[in-house]
Amino acid sequence: MPTDSVPALDTWRNGDDEVLRPSGILDYAASVGLRVALSQRLDAGQRNLTVDLSRLRLLDCAAADTLLRAQTEAQERGGALRAPGASDLVLDVLEIIGAAKQLRAYDDPPPGAPPAQEDEPAGGDPPSQWTTVNELLRQAAAMDRDDPRRGALRDRAVAHSLPLADRLARRFHGMGESPADLSQVAALGLMKAIEGFDPDYGTDFGGYATPTIVGELKRYFRDKGWGVHVPRRLQELRIEINRVRDSLGQRLGRSPTPKDVADHLGIEEEQILEALVASSAYRPVSLFAPLGGDDDAGTLADVLGDDDRDIDGVEFRQAIKPLIARLPERERRILSLRFYGNRTQAQIAADLGISQMHVSRLLSRTLDGLRRALLDG
Repeated sequence: MPTDSVPALDTWRNGDDEVLRPSGILDYAASVGLRVALSQRLDAGQRNLTVDLSRLRLLDCAAADTLLRAQTEAQERGGALRAPGASDLVLDVLEIIGAAKQLRAYDDPPPGAPPAQEDEPAGGDPPSQWTTVNELLRQAAAMDRDDPRRGALRDRAVAHSLPLADRLARRFHGMGESPADLSQVAALGLMKAIEGFDPDYGTDFGGYATPTIVGELKRYFRDKGWGVHVPRRLQELRIEINRVRDSLGQRLGRSPTPKDVADHLGIEEEQILEALVASSAYRPVSLFAPLGGDDDAGTLADVLGDDDRDIDGVEFRQAIKPLIARLPERERRILSLRFYGNRTQAQIAADLGISQMHVSRLLSRTLDGLRRALLDG
């Protein structure tokens, strides 16, 4: 389609209407020529105009505004303008800006069209997926952030691009994470790609979005998926091992050995073994996992050691043993009966043939002496 000020237009009469049919892409530059062509016909006294959109592949908001302004001008002159035949992205844009019904874009194209030119067959080549997304994002970027149409255009771009995100997420299935979680992570990467994409840079959105989405998925595995911190190089190597293992198995007709994987990736076998050992840290075994098939077999937590509440007293018990051994026989017997035999002072006094008061004084004096000896070291 020409890019000068006047686009290529097929024209014919349909009753009282003059029909204009642009082809290909009607962007801002081409919309200037369309506005000139419409104004010329209105100035020449043609009151009823039809702009056939059936051969357009893309339509930006500037061109849609041109049609709306021309419609208003035609109505002021007692005529009418309609734009039937819209489909696909052209209809999407008109629906987003709320002009599809006003322009009668849902109507069938007018009859009597001349045959298509040889250099541009009827219907034209359909735009690629990324041509559509690029155009949606280009139009959205040209609008103010507060314009509600901007969000609607970006939503359409997301809807067109979600199959790519799902396809990339499927590459990471079978690696211990929920497919639903991976799809959400891929969708987050898609949103980041849409936020950072510059339509004027000249790159297809698909080529820009793919590394962004894959990077987001790898970051998820690196930061969220591991139960124990593992160096990044081992995390990424684990992903590579899982990626090539199935294809190697199909080619070799058996499960690949670490050496097979190392040769395929062009690295040392020791690195593969290190990554395989590190993989066990990705999903640690739960302490409440059953030890056997029987639910009554207990859990791993049941056989693990626990803190000994008496561990802090071991040092004191070892330190006090020689001090007790140096005590006179009667004081040692009183301590034994009181603290190991759980006897009362009255019972001890009866056993030793002394008064309870005497037992109390001897016990207090012995304990004070042991305490001072322990503190003095």
